Amino acid sequence: MAGEQLKSVAGLLLVLNFCMYTIVLGIGGWAINKAIDHGFIIGAGFDLPPHFSPIYFPMGNAATGFFVVYALIAGVVGIASAISGLNHFRYWDVDSLPAAASVATIAWTLTLLAMGFAWKEIDLHIRNARLRTMEAFIIILSVTQLVYIAAIHGAASRRRA
Repeated sequence: MAGEQLKSVAGLLLVLNFCMYTIVLGIGGWAINKAIDHGFIIGAGFDLPPHFSPIYFPMGNAATGFFVVYALIAGVVGIASAISGLNHFRYWDVDSLPAAASVATIAWTLTLLAMGFAWKEIDLHIRNARLRTMEAFIIILSVTQLVYIAAIHGAASRRRA
């Protein structure tokens, strides 16, 4: 009985995390596109400006580049986690758990890394609404991904007993 309740919780979190990681990828893609379109042009006769950063973003602050890059990496691994989790959800046995749990744990740790840069970006204050949305999603995902990992492990331990 408890295993079925944890399975429904894991399924709900799986769908929620997939949607949120997709939105993070969309906003991160927009930020990368804007940075490429409005970045510094390097060519013949151009000198690099002082304090030039290769991950310069015209919106946001000094932490924006790091935050966007790590959020994109966390988003891609999070989507992979959702795909692996869907396979585990379909079979829901001990044999499919290690793959789902390991990818989910990697996605969670990368999300925590991106969350650290999100906190730094919040601390530096200058950012737009899309970046604030991405920060909020990353912070929420750091919690929901952890609860998802706990749900799939809890259901597996109950099934063995």
